[in-house]
Amino acid sequence: MQKSLAAKLASFRESSSNRAFIIADAKDADMAFGIAAPGKIRGGSYRPLADFRDQIREIVAQGLIDIMLMSASTSEIVTIREQIFEHSTVTPAVRANDTTDIHVIRGSVYPEAPSRPFSSTTIDHIQAGRSLRPGETREAHVNLGLYSLTFNNHSERDLESLTAYKAFRQEAEEKGFNHFLEVFGPNVPADVHRIQEETIPFFLNDHIVRLLAGIPSVARPQFLKIPYFGPAAMEEICTYDPSLVVGVLGGSAATTHDAFELLHSAKSHGARVALFGRKINAAEHQLSFVEHLRRVADDEILPAEAVKSYHSTLAKLQIPPHRSIDQDLQLTSAYLRYGASKSERAKAT
Repeated sequence: MQKSLAAKLASFRESSSNRAFIIADAKDADMAFGIAAPGKIRGGSYRPLADFRDQIREIVAQGLIDIMLMSASTSEIVTIREQIFEHSTVTPAVRANDTTDIHVIRGSVYPEAPSRPFSSTTIDHIQAGRSLRPGETREAHVNLGLYSLTFNNHSERDLESLTAYKAFRQEAEEKGFNHFLEVFGPNVPADVHRIQEETIPFFLNDHIVRLLAGIPSVARPQFLKIPYFGPAAMEEICTYDPSLVVGVLGGSAATTHDAFELLHSAKSHGARVALFGRKINAAEHQLSFVEHLRRVADDEILPAEAVKSYHSTLAKLQIPPHRSIDQDLQLTSAYLRYGASKSERAKAT
């Protein structure tokens, strides 16, 4: 079955003004948050991993997203053993590296230290679920990975990250493995990275286009995943090179209006992909939330209308909302309120 991701990427190559939009569900949190990864159920206890994987199966069966991003261990179960993507338009993807700044371990301070490159998995493990012997026929069950970089304005640490990414690209090209690139802003305090807060979006833009200038098309990422810092930074990178397919990361769980407005605003200013993880995982009813994300992405409904429609759906399903509709209609992200103060934007980064 043709994958919707491949069709949309092809349509972007034909016309950079194509209005198609790619949505990914990032269910790779078990490579970051440990026990907390599946999220909490009502009452405060953490969901078991089995429930987390059941949600993956349901969302893939629904068929409204384009990419399902997972850990290698989860992908081995649902992609290789169960083959749930074989007759689906959804493309499976696996997190290909897990830098130290995403090791969000209870009691640890790892996320506060400068990011260091690391990969728990390998391309062989992603593609086939095991290491392949030299000369063995390569059958790729999964052929898309997420590679992540974090830049801290620290020449030694940033060079270490870039060197690891270069090695990954070379291996990926040899093994016919595709990837998309996630780029984070500094994970260390401001007095360490020494970049003014309002300069961070442009610090990232320059890093990205400088890096991609040295990579031929055969080894380039299929698309980017970057924080949404508002219209100016998004328009700058999309205008610089219209052939780039730029995507935004969904960020932490917030109001439903935050999620829908993020997608709508990012698309309005040039983005063609959105990857939601915690916002989907924290939703009262994930399938309904995804349905409304798709309607916003396809220009069928505006964000505020989508919030009201989502609450109406919850009422029909007799599912209590986390917030009243008035609370859920608030925009709490500073980057979605263009008049926000510098201090508010700093808290949102």
